[in-house]
Amino acid sequence: MTSIGGAEMVDWNLAVATATRLVRPGPEVSRDEARAVVAELRRHAKSSEEHVRSFTRMGTEEIHDTPVLVVDRAGWVRANVAGFRELLKPLLEKMQDRRGAGPGGAVLGAVGGKVTGVELGMLLSFLASRVLGQYETFAPATRELPAGANGGGRLLLVAPNIVHVERELDVNPHDFRLWVCLHEETHRTQFSAVPWLRDHIEGEIQSFLGETEVDPMTVLERVREAAQSLAGGRPEGEEDDGGRSLVELVQTPAQREILARLTAVMSLLEGHADFVMDGVGPAVVPSVAEIREKFKERRARGASRLDQALRKLLGLDAKLRQYRDGERFVRAVVGEVGMDGFNRVWTSPNTLPTKAEIAKPADWVARVHRKGE
Repeated sequence: MTSIGGAEMVDWNLAVATATRLVRPGPEVSRDEARAVVAELRRHAKSSEEHVRSFTRMGTEEIHDTPVLVVDRAGWVRANVAGFRELLKPLLEKMQDRRGAGPGGAVLGAVGGKVTGVELGMLLSFLASRVLGQYETFAPATRELPAGANGGGRLLLVAPNIVHVERELDVNPHDFRLWVCLHEETHRTQFSAVPWLRDHIEGEIQSFLGETEVDPMTVLERVREAAQSLAGGRPEGEEDDGGRSLVELVQTPAQREILARLTAVMSLLEGHADFVMDGVGPAVVPSVAEIREKFKERRARGASRLDQALRKLLGLDAKLRQYRDGERFVRAVVGEVGMDGFNRVWTSPNTLPTKAEIAKPADWVARVHRKGE
C-alpha cells in the first residue's frame, strides 16, 4: 500500500477487508445447490448471447473477449475495488500531490488512507448484497479476476444475490436467472458492438473527476452546505435543491453539466437493457410478466426505511429513475422508427440522446432522423 511520496490516499486492502467483514451472509444453500446455480448461470449467460444479438441486431464477434464470472459477494467487492482503483488513479494522484505539498501531509497520509478505506468498505458492504449482475467496463485483470484483452471488461453475476431475490419474489428460479442474464448480456453487447463507447464514457468520467475540488477545506465546506440542505437547514433566501442527493449537492457547476451527459448515457444503457430483457423474455422466459411485475414492485418500495434513506443519500434513487426513463425512451423510439432506426443511437457520441431528449424521445428522433433525411 505504498506509492511514490508515501501512503496512498485510499487503503484499498482495508476497503476489501472492511466490506467482506461487514457484508451480510448470503442465503443458505447446500454445496450441491450452489454448484447447480453457478452452472445454470453460466449456461444462461451463454445462451443469452444469441438472444440479445438477434433481438438488438447488434452483431459482434468481440463479445467473446469479455469473460463471464459467477461470483459471491466478496468476489463482487474485490472486482469493484480493482475497478475503482484503476478509474480513480488520476484523481488520487492529483490529490496526493496537493496533500504532500501542504502542512501535515505526512499525518494525513498515515490516517486518511485508512479512514477512506474503511468508508469505501462500508459503502461496498451495503451494495454487495443488492447487485444481481454487473458489466464491469473498467476492469483491470488480476490473477483471481480475469478481464478482456485490450481494455475489455468482464461480466459479473452475483449468485447469492440472484438466489436471494428469486426466493424473496417467489418466482420460477430458472426463468429469473435467465431474465437477469439477458439484462447483463445486453450491457456486454453494447460495449462489444460499439467500440467508441467505453472511451467516451471514460473521458466523461475523467473530466468529471478533473473538476473535483482537491482542497480539503473547500470539500468540507461543500459537504457542510450539502448536509444543511438535506437536513432542511438551508440559509435563508436560498432556493430548494429539489431533493437532490448528497452526491449531487457537493458537485461544481461544471460537474453538473458533465453529470447530465453521463446520466443521459446511463439512462440509455440501462433502459435499453430493460427493454431487451422484456422484449426477448416472452419467447424464452415463460413467466416474464410475473417476474417483471414483482421486480418493479421490489425496486419501487426498497427493502426498508433505512435502505430508502441510504439510497437517497447516495443518489441510488437516480439509478432507479434511469431504468424507468431510459426504458421509456427506447420503447418510444423503437415504436417510432423501428430497431434499426433506434440503433442510429450507437453511431457516434453526437447521436447519443441528451438528458432532455431522454424525457422527450420525439426530439431525439427529430434531431437524428429528420435532420439526416
